[in-house]
Amino acid sequence: MNIIVLTGGNSAERNVALASGRAIAKGLRESGHNVRVIDPIYGANQPEEAAIFEGHLTVGEEFPTAEELNRYNSRKVLECIQSDLFDNTDIVFLGLHGKFGEDGRLQSLLEMRGVKYTGSGVTSSAIAMDKDISKIIFNNCNIPTARWFMLRKGLKDVLKIDENIKLEMGYPAVIKPNDEGSTVGLSIVQPDVEDAQLGAALDMAFNYSDRIMVEQFIEGRELTVAILGNEALPVVEIKPKDGFYDYEHKYTKGMTEYFCPADLPEKLALELQEKSLAAHNALGCKVYSRVDFRLNSKGEYFCLEVNSLPGMTELSLVPKSAGAIGMSFPELLNRIIEYSLI
Repeated sequence: MNIIVLTGGNSAERNVALASGRAIAKGLRESGHNVRVIDPIYGANQPEEAAIFEGHLTVGEEFPTAEELNRYNSRKVLECIQSDLFDNTDIVFLGLHGKFGEDGRLQSLLEMRGVKYTGSGVTSSAIAMDKDISKIIFNNCNIPTARWFMLRKGLKDVLKIDENIKLEMGYPAVIKPNDEGSTVGLSIVQPDVEDAQLGAALDMAFNYSDRIMVEQFIEGRELTVAILGNEALPVVEIKPKDGFYDYEHKYTKGMTEYFCPADLPEKLALELQEKSLAAHNALGCKVYSRVDFRLNSKGEYFCLEVNSLPGMTELSLVPKSAGAIGMSFPELLNRIIEYSLI
């Protein structure tokens, strides 16, 4: 097949996307596909593939700042999709993450261009990227989720927010952008007499979104379930060697341990798989996704979000889960393409 791997992009997860794109292109070529790699930020005039991949930071380093991201021109993305680069293409494999790649905007452009692509459609991509809307749907579908409230940019009364946290959920609390992934802009805030930590966390989150979420922190285990087609794959447990599962721990080899299948009672593991598939379907996702949970000491689980375009790097969780059932990475990629073409 003639396949374009769309990678990079202009989100805060650009470096992660480039790592995913490199792995996807390699895996597809191992299956004999004719692959071309495109980064939409270059518009219609694409550099050589090596140049696309060589110019990014090591993924384990800090994510790009908001100022760095402002260098990229979104008009180039539109120019790229409108160009003849996509002629004679059987399917576009989306190796993009975050805003402008995972939130339905690229999917919309590709549909208008008449090009097939992998993963979920426009509406479900947009819903899954919006943490607030996702959690409202979870509540309506009897999928447990952590308590939360939302803040808009320009309404930053730290003392009042501190009071709301104490009233609604208590400390520690999670502060994060409403529409970013990979823990970009996320902080776990402890009680602070002067509220300096809370103020700094709010400022960082607002750098990446006009709407941010204040969420109950669930002390406990980090779990995730991959969905492929209409099947929930084995549960993965994530154990950072120190701190929490932030950007650095996600993408730096050796900083986190992974266990698949997770050491859980069979009944609980099956229930997590069922709730994962329910969350995937509730948001209208298709083909594949990854559903993240926290499990507390009482055995209560809380669904945090659904990732409609989960990572595909060597440290990523969906390939680990597929590997646990004997599926190689190229086989996983081909299955994603097969389901996307139905």
